[in-house]
Amino acid sequence: MKVETDRVLRAHEAPSGAAASGWRTALPVLGATLAGILAVYGSTASSMVTIWGNSETFAHGYVIVPLSLALVWLKRREIAALAPRLDYLGFALLAGAGFVWLVAAAGQVQVVQHYAMTAMLPAAVVALAGRRVAAALAFPLAFLLFAVPAGEGLLPRLMDFTADFTVAALRFTGIPVYREGNFFAIPSGQWSVVEACSGLRYLMASVSVGALYAYLNYRRLWKRAAFVALSIIVPIVANGLRAYMIVMIGHLSDMRLAVGVDHFVYGWVFFGLVILLLFWLGSFWRDPASAHPSKSPAPDAAPIARGRLAAAALGVLAIASAWPLYAAYLEGPEAPVAALALASPDGAAGWRVESRPMTDWRPYYRGAAASSFEVYRKDERFVALYIAQYSRQQQGAELISVLNVVAGPASSAWISLGQEARTEDLGSGPISLRQTRLRSARQRLLAWDWFRISGRELSNPYFGKALLARDKLLGRGDAAATLILAAPYAERTEAAEETLRQFVREMRPSIDAALARSAARQAR
Repeated sequence: MKVETDRVLRAHEAPSGAAASGWRTALPVLGATLAGILAVYGSTASSMVTIWGNSETFAHGYVIVPLSLALVWLKRREIAALAPRLDYLGFALLAGAGFVWLVAAAGQVQVVQHYAMTAMLPAAVVALAGRRVAAALAFPLAFLLFAVPAGEGLLPRLMDFTADFTVAALRFTGIPVYREGNFFAIPSGQWSVVEACSGLRYLMASVSVGALYAYLNYRRLWKRAAFVALSIIVPIVANGLRAYMIVMIGHLSDMRLAVGVDHFVYGWVFFGLVILLLFWLGSFWRDPASAHPSKSPAPDAAPIARGRLAAAALGVLAIASAWPLYAAYLEGPEAPVAALALASPDGAAGWRVESRPMTDWRPYYRGAAASSFEVYRKDERFVALYIAQYSRQQQGAELISVLNVVAGPASSAWISLGQEARTEDLGSGPISLRQTRLRSARQRLLAWDWFRISGRELSNPYFGKALLARDKLLGRGDAAATLILAAPYAERTEAAEETLRQFVREMRPSIDAALARSAARQAR
């Protein structure tokens, strides 16, 4: 009986003649094509690796590719039984991913470029091996997406949740808390929820490992989806508990513990225990492994002719290469461009430049082609105005970036107490802007900021990126600017809001003239 069973299993696992013959040619061609795509998009791929090395949050990217290859190896018998076939759907998917990459390159949206380049790899598998092979490798190919360093847009929400959770837990414990934004004080000391406390690195690691665990241990889709959902919820809640635990350790030890390196050690130990508990509980609902693959081998089919396969591979590389070539064409030759020279707007309607320093606050905007900072005074009211102009934008010198902040660089003494979107009528119709409350040891400021892109005034960074990409693709250039103004306040912000509102209404013609003069100088 055992001999017969073994014979049946070996026959079931053995690839058909056509499949084996087809893979002897298709596998090296497919491997060379995937390597060629990575070479064509070398700058995009290298930027991903650079982020892995520079950020602890995304360091897990180093293990994603080896794990994906290991998952492919586990599926080798099932794949060997499927004859590779050319599929025109793969060419269409590749073209779509390439177009997305081009739009993202025009708008300088690096994370979308990373996703688009990564999506080209499974698209190439569909094109050169067929849909059945791609379906069998669906998870290993999709798992590559976890290598993309994404999620920084979640930082503000995660920080807010962590602060809300910690403050609520402290008050429930009976400890009085005074909170201002993401900063709070308790009788034993002061605490703040910064980016490192957001839990983003825990979330990224948990979701990646959770998806892998669900794939290996469950067969039913609802179980996999439920466990992945838990892998998202648990680290967010656990990070709130971690933050509360650290504050309590500091409070109960009279601020001797959990305030230095041990702050992070306790956090990682606690998080590790929570994730181990999650996986241990998940083990009770594991589905039994199948005794053999559920799908029977593909019927024999004629292997792809070598010439046809080579032509298809060249077609894949041609489609993949078209988009970087067109992006280079849009950039045009590196001809010398006149430098922008932005003079401070002239005073108007009683506003005049104040020679005495009102504040040491400065926004942090990298790579601006020209910028201006000035303090204006009218009677006893003060407004600081910062304008930055951008032209020929590129990575590290782009208007809309998570690294460009109103509060100042990380070394600044200024911190943001909170930000909100609002709409103001500033004399030429309603404008969507962002309002930020800033604080240093000596002063509080209320700041308004918005962008000027393609003749529009807006504050939504996603819409702004879309406008920049559209203009770049249409050959209109990517000139844009940001305006940031700030006024001091004491406890309530109403008076500062009215000061900023009046300043913009009365100084708008002067601001417009200064920006127009700068653009005209560059055009000449």
